[in-house]
Amino acid sequence: MAALRAVALVLLGLRLGCAAAAVPLVIWHGMGDSCCNPQSMGYIKKIVENKIPGIYVLSLKIGSNLIQDMENSFFMNVNDQVREVCSQLAKDPHLKGGYNAMGFSQGGQFLRAVAQRCPSPPMLNLISVGGQHQGSVYGFPRCPGESSHICDWIRKTLDLGAYTQAVQEHLVQAEYWHDPLKEEDYRKNSIFLADINQERGINETYKKNLMALKKFVMVKFLNDTMVDPPISEWFGFYKSGQAKETIPLKETSLYKEDRLGLQEMDKAGKLVFLGVKGDHLHFSEEWFYTTILPFLQ
Repeated sequence: MAALRAVALVLLGLRLGCAAAAVPLVIWHGMGDSCCNPQSMGYIKKIVENKIPGIYVLSLKIGSNLIQDMENSFFMNVNDQVREVCSQLAKDPHLKGGYNAMGFSQGGQFLRAVAQRCPSPPMLNLISVGGQHQGSVYGFPRCPGESSHICDWIRKTLDLGAYTQAVQEHLVQAEYWHDPLKEEDYRKNSIFLADINQERGINETYKKNLMALKKFVMVKFLNDTMVDPPISEWFGFYKSGQAKETIPLKETSLYKEDRLGLQEMDKAGKLVFLGVKGDHLHFSEEWFYTTILPFLQ
């Protein structure tokens, strides 16, 4: 009887351990936001923790405080940000077995860069909520939070020379500025997006690492007035040489040449395209629970 009781206790402990072993989640906020804003990332962290007991949620902070975190979303070289995040993830003992990642707006494409460049610890599922994976151009019709003065300055700077070295190295939004009328300038001078989108050659490591994802979920906001063109959130973009007609991912050279492995991932059922009614990053709690939460469990 004592032996049976001991076995039963071990099995119960294993069952409880399994129940508590939720896959950790890493969140990266968008432009003008911060890791812990109670109206945005703090809110997301809270509702995920309420719905998935025992889950470890890391909301990324770039800088020593919330003000620096917000400012860095405008002015810190994205490649440096990605390196910083890769270092944070590698040092976090909660993530050593793997994690899910969820990025909002530009945080979605930044986390894709993490997946491509830093495979350890392994990213399991990537959820991009309004991420501009083919970049954005002619944008900035609105500005998030209390940052309107910053955005006014950014608009003028981008108009003057998005692809100059000084702007590229010090202005985040320039680093994913994709001008369909200046494709050659973009491919040659974009220090971030053109690199992770394999515009200057094939980095087989990038391709291998991205293809290791179980699921790559892309959420497009069907009434988006902030991302231009909105189809960038599903990896589509303007036809080259003009800024009126858009093409979906499957018609892009990126897909046809399979430079990132997206074609192979698509055929394997790893790509998920979700549409949600509303403007940029506008969604209901109910939609989040029913549509996004299943990818985190």
